[in-house]
Amino acid sequence: MKTAGLSIVVAARDARPYIEQMLGRVAGRGREVILVDCASTDGTAAVVRDRFPEVQVVELDVNVGYGSALNEGARLASGGYLLLMNADAWPERPDSIERLVGFAVRHPSAGALGPRLLNPDGSLQRSVRGFPTLWRLATEYLFLRWLNPRSRALNAFYGADFDHNSVRDAEFLVGAVLLVRRQAFEDVGGFDPSFFMFNEEVDLCYRLRQAGWRVVFVPVAEFVHIGGASTQLDWDRMYREQLRSHLRFLRKHYGPHRAEQGRRLLLWSMRLRALVFRGERRRLSQDAAAWLAAGNTSMLLDLPA
Repeated sequence: MKTAGLSIVVAARDARPYIEQMLGRVAGRGREVILVDCASTDGTAAVVRDRFPEVQVVELDVNVGYGSALNEGARLASGGYLLLMNADAWPERPDSIERLVGFAVRHPSAGALGPRLLNPDGSLQRSVRGFPTLWRLATEYLFLRWLNPRSRALNAFYGADFDHNSVRDAEFLVGAVLLVRRQAFEDVGGFDPSFFMFNEEVDLCYRLRQAGWRVVFVPVAEFVHIGGASTQLDWDRMYREQLRSHLRFLRKHYGPHRAEQGRRLLLWSMRLRALVFRGERRRLSQDAAAWLAAGNTSMLLDLPA
């Protein structure tokens, strides 16, 4: 099957370890591929121009964040379907892209679709999640989900016992690889640029579902995802950014009071983790607790992480 009407948009930052393998799997065959480079310092854009001249490269002067980079690529894309990808992900099967697009063509109510993600060793990378709520954040950051990982009550944040072998609707899908129907993407205004990193796909899927579009997990398409390729380069700041993105989501969709409750919950969770953990994880938790204690939610959403 031809993937007519498909544009592949990749957001990359310091992606040289993976970019050649990734583009080697997706570029060519008449596909429109747009790579948005977020101010990389390792020469990613130069490598792509040299090795993959058919790929359109957009170089940004500053790192605007994952969602904003994909918005920029989507603005330039011509396809009716947008395959939005991390630079550290690639198709496991030669026909994975075609399978994903084929499902979207047959199911016009699907606004966003995600494949089964695999770790580099071939094991399942669980990619179906539940929208953040105060309770779900508590089950994650206060270790409650470990009491019964298969329980919907205790582990909905991580999809509980979601069947990753069958097609099912989901609340949201991890954004490493996401096929989005352009009409749906434009209906909701694309990614919210206020989410610099983390939860940008959560917010997108939430708004798609609110607008009547389905979010669908499609396991017949498989992709490998390394995970953390960019965020691990500055994990201290990215961990705080992850916490801030939870607060931003809570405020946007549940209101400022709920977001402030979320800040207090996360603050005490970090203090507990600082007591439980040792070494680097203790230091990370102490740093996050100090940041969460530095002001109320409105202040933290405006301060640098």
